[in-house]
Amino acid sequence: MTIYFYGADEVPYGCFSNFSDHGLDLDGCWWATSEHYFQAQKFIGTRHADLIRRARTPLRAAELGRDPSKPLRRDWERVRTT
Repeated sequence: MTIYFYGADEVPYGCFSNFSDHGLDLDGCWWATSEHYFQAQKFIGTRHADLIRRARTPLRAAELGRDPSKPLRRDWERVRTT
């Protein structure tokens, strides 16, 4: 059986979306969603990562994480998981 969960508000599996309103305490910080955490990992150790962590919404975190004017960490292609 395939489970689809594209939108955070989809029932019954939306809770598995990166945009789902389920925060987590990870790496010594509070992350509002897993999207916040994922996007910030592209810029670990920078002020931009903290800006992403504090973004008001997961959509804003995604926008900040996709900002082409900010350089990704050098090892991003090797360490990222999709």
